[in-house]
Amino acid sequence: MLSILNSVSSLQAENALANTTTALNKNLQQLSTGLRINSGADDAAGLSIANGLQANIAAINQSSQNASEGVGMLQTADGALSQVTTLLNRAITLATEASNGGLSATQATALQTEYASIQAEIDNIGTSTDFNGTAVFGSSGSVFESDGTTTSTISDAVAALSASGLGLTTKGTPLSTTAGATAELALIDTAVSTVAADRGTIGATVNQLTASQSVEGAAVTNLTSAEDSIQNADIGQVVAQMTQNSVLEQTGMAALSQSNQIQQNVLKLLQ
Repeated sequence: MLSILNSVSSLQAENALANTTTALNKNLQQLSTGLRINSGADDAAGLSIANGLQANIAAINQSSQNASEGVGMLQTADGALSQVTTLLNRAITLATEASNGGLSATQATALQTEYASIQAEIDNIGTSTDFNGTAVFGSSGSVFESDGTTTSTISDAVAALSASGLGLTTKGTPLSTTAGATAELALIDTAVSTVAADRGTIGATVNQLTASQSVEGAAVTNLTSAEDSIQNADIGQVVAQMTQNSVLEQTGMAALSQSNQIQQNVLKLLQ
């Protein structure tokens, strides 16, 4: 039937062309962004999952950075304690020498003076060592870790450091007599063991934080892969779809032109 009021074929061709154009525009958007999902309309469920994975990745990356800062602080403490060990080894030499009889008063005084300076330096290390502007010794901090849904903390607290805290005699002149020097030598030996134990604790925490960073790195890799599979466009597939839609757009335009031509045929009957 020929009609001039409505052209069903033209409407059908126009609707098909509009759908094809919409699909082609979507293909172009996916190619320009590299994303399969550019809005909630593309895949609401997929977008929600991808956004959740992105939040997880952001939290884990920051947790890894937190762990890195914790490792840095602990390594600073370990380096300082290494210096303390060197000082204590010198103190052992002084106390051993002072424990031997036959020293003059001047010699004993010199040994005591150097020992006092070692104690002062230990105190100085304990109070002046800092990491990122924060005192290292006597800190009670912890490393916060999260994947965006669960949280945990790893203590990176470091005990306070001072000559008296290590059990050394800070009053009087213990190295001025052989008996006092012998007694002080035992205290210094204990201090060496204390520092070694503290360094062992620090090392264990560093290993724990390093292992945590390794796990976090693997988690980020896996989550990024999962997010890519949901969010990113398959370029090969999109190109194939775009080629198909481009052809359909051209044939649709031709079909619309042909359907409009049919309307013109009605006029010929009136001539």
